[in-house]
Amino acid sequence: MPVVSNVLGAVNFVAMLLSVPVIGAGVWLTMEPDNACVKILQWPVIILGILILVVALAGLVGGLWRIHWLLLFYLVAMLVLIALLLAMVLFAYFVTDKGMGHSVPGRVYLEYHLDDYSGWLRRRVEGPLKWERIKFCLSTSTMCAELNQSYHFAQDFFKTYLTPLQSGCCKPPTECGYTFVNPTYWISPISSAANKDCMEWSNEQTQLCYGCDSCKAGLIANLRREWRRADVILLCTLIGLVVVYLAGCCAFRNAKTEELFRRYKQGYS
Repeated sequence: MPVVSNVLGAVNFVAMLLSVPVIGAGVWLTMEPDNACVKILQWPVIILGILILVVALAGLVGGLWRIHWLLLFYLVAMLVLIALLLAMVLFAYFVTDKGMGHSVPGRVYLEYHLDDYSGWLRRRVEGPLKWERIKFCLSTSTMCAELNQSYHFAQDFFKTYLTPLQSGCCKPPTECGYTFVNPTYWISPISSAANKDCMEWSNEQTQLCYGCDSCKAGLIANLRREWRRADVILLCTLIGLVVVYLAGCCAFRNAKTEELFRRYKQGYS
């Protein structure tokens, strides 16, 4: 029985460690500028990670001190959390399944179109009231101002990689034909009617293309990229938790078998 208790303790200690990457993924998302402006996935991930930690701690205590009801609670609660984590992994995968950047002749950076992305993600940003809040949040960041410090010539700028947010929000769409002055100041569009975003562009540094659909698309593209990375972490954690949970179930079953055998021997003697 002490051996089984030690095994259960070790199994639940590993489960506690597996909660760390889940919590870490949520914290990492909160630190990204786009996720800070659109609070969707990060807090559910953090809360789920904390719940996994608490339940694993309960299992650790139950295993080391042989508290039967606490082990039962662990087995049931962890199964529910594994199911929730699986649902989160699948959800993040399917809502980020669509969408990619479009190459532009003579440019290294890509441009982004709102219609390419899932309807669920678009609804999180497209509403006028939602976007006004998000736009204000983005406009207070330094992501566009940093471009002015790094690129002074058009050819250097055209050959650089931009994040989806920078490409969508800090410059006008290429098809408008604006002339480069600096990364956030463009003049003399060739075709203002080529895209409705052409009329949205403003050289006012607090406005730029924050009102453009390309900015919304760039935000979603950034979210997609970061959620995909977080989803890989959650998937690896899910696999680890399933393995640990199965090991815990086997150890718990062996403990029950040993207990029944001990009672049988006591009754027989």
